[in-house]
Amino acid sequence: MKGYTVFNVEQVEGLPAHFYATAAPGLDPVARIESADLFFANTGADIRHGGNQAYYASEPDYVQMPPFVSFRDAESYCATLAHELCHWTKHPSRLARDFGRKKFGDEGYAREELVAEIGAAFLCCDLGITPEPREDHAAYLDHWLKVLKEDKRAVFTAAAYAQKAADFLHGLQPQGVEA
Repeated sequence: MKGYTVFNVEQVEGLPAHFYATAAPGLDPVARIESADLFFANTGADIRHGGNQAYYASEPDYVQMPPFVSFRDAESYCATLAHELCHWTKHPSRLARDFGRKKFGDEGYAREELVAEIGAAFLCCDLGITPEPREDHAAYLDHWLKVLKEDKRAVFTAAAYAQKAADFLHGLQPQGVEA
């Protein structure tokens, strides 16, 4: 073990400004988008919160989301949930969408991710949400480009499936409660 002398930043003169920066305030759990929350709740999907990853678990049929406060803003949370709910629509009891995915990163995976991302964009537009691009979009682009190089119409096919997913989710809304 070693001993160290430690000083509070206020006790030291001449430090660069970044040493005086305060922590960014966390996301206010109250600052949610009520209309989007209602839309997502009306889907009836089993949405669970916890952990640090967002995903759709197909066998047990639920959507896993990190806690709301772990997102940069409410729009990012809603965009991520919209993406995962588009995956949720592929279940055999719903739209029964299957691109033959065998493993992470294969062509079936890339096609499904493209559908989910376009579907999330449609839903965000419908809900009046403008999310900012995420870091993982670049990783998805690499998968999508492989598919798009092999099939020039893949984006149109994906958009058609994405529209079906968005329409399905809208169809779960009670009469008069549309986004």
